[in-house]
Amino acid sequence: MAFITTSSAPRGSKFSLTRMKQAFAVLRQRRQLAQLDSAALQDMGLSQADVDFELKRSVWDVPAHWRG
Repeated sequence: MAFITTSSAPRGSKFSLTRMKQAFAVLRQRRQLAQLDSAALQDMGLSQADVDFELKRSVWDVPAHWRG
């Protein structure tokens, strides 16, 4: 399991417990995405390339509307 440190956070961001909870939620969701079979991915309109791209993203790299 990878450990997340505050030094991994984007510059200028303020470390908080809420941000850590969000980061762990993103990590958990991406791990679950990685375990889906091709039929489930097809149902969601995703390709394996889409999944691979998502899995390579940093835990801090999420859409702005997720950060609330």
